[in-house]
Amino acid sequence: MKKLATLSLFVLLSFLATAQETTLTPKYSNEFLAIGVGANALGMSNAVVAGVDDVTAGYWNPAGLTEVEDFLQIGAMHAEYFAGIAKYDYIGIAKPIDEQSAAGFTFIRFGVDDIPNTTQLIDKDGNVNYDNITSFSAGDYAFLFSYARKSKIEGLSLGGNFKVIYRHVGDFAKAWGFGLDAGIKYKLGDKWKFGALVRDVSTTFNAWSYSLDDQMIETFEITGNVIPTNGLEITLPKIILGAQFKTNVYKEFYVKSEINFDLNTDGRRNVLFRTDPISIDPHMGLELGYGKWVALRFGVLNFQWIKNPDLSESLTVQPNIGIGVGFKGISIDYAFTDIGDKSVALYSHIFSLRFKLNDPKQSEE
Repeated sequence: MKKLATLSLFVLLSFLATAQETTLTPKYSNEFLAIGVGANALGMSNAVVAGVDDVTAGYWNPAGLTEVEDFLQIGAMHAEYFAGIAKYDYIGIAKPIDEQSAAGFTFIRFGVDDIPNTTQLIDKDGNVNYDNITSFSAGDYAFLFSYARKSKIEGLSLGGNFKVIYRHVGDFAKAWGFGLDAGIKYKLGDKWKFGALVRDVSTTFNAWSYSLDDQMIETFEITGNVIPTNGLEITLPKIILGAQFKTNVYKEFYVKSEINFDLNTDGRRNVLFRTDPISIDPHMGLELGYGKWVALRFGVLNFQWIKNPDLSESLTVQPNIGIGVGFKGISIDYAFTDIGDKSVALYSHIFSLRFKLNDPKQSEE
């Protein structure tokens, strides 16, 4: 029973530890926004910042929304990680405003539900009372409002996101955050596309506040943990650069490849190029397809250095695969991630949907 209480307290403290000090710029801040949306992108190991041209552009690169030509596009995805413990949900909407501009909305939730709260399992008399066990949820929410517009330069589009972030840990802690993303895309001829996204270009600020009762504070003190205080968490900018090449090989059969470079500005990370203050993390994808009907996808990402028993280092990489099918305005995509088993995370099967809706006025005509 003591182990259960200790484990539950550890889980609670892990969530609360995000902002225990004021004015933090930690690595991996708001990292739930780096997971990615759309199995089509995940199958290509997230290498899509240059080529994205559908509803998911609101997340990957808002400048890509200018290539949405349908009356309305809707995207949705549900994924579960760590044997279903953590759940990830996405809904996106994209709509052209006119021939030059488009708008979009993206909603993301990453959460863990039904977490046991055993901080009051043992009463003041030292007795174990199971009726005192309650549960809580920890969730991260993001609301992205996107706008994109074609420039006067042929092939060049600009876009941006205004995002609102809400994070909570039961009734114990919550945070509101605000930030901006900026994206650009350039189409060169029929085969090349280039893109760049500056995520959190304004830096994103999460203001944390805590509501801990006296008994919980006492439990923290007894277990030797720091009592969290209200504070500010800052997410530094992240730059993503990409280039895509696409060509038809025979009739409607095509091959598409893209490479992206993530430039993290929050210090040295364990990625392929480990430098300070900027670490460079490459990832690349390949897609083979026939028109808009079927596509096979491959990709690699998560280049990391690991220590061997002899203290030497080895480079590991995570491959991904995926497949997509489309018919009558509906696209169903699937991705299988972590197939290299390079982490302690379990294998993940990801499905997503994309819908293309026609103008109802034109249908009546």
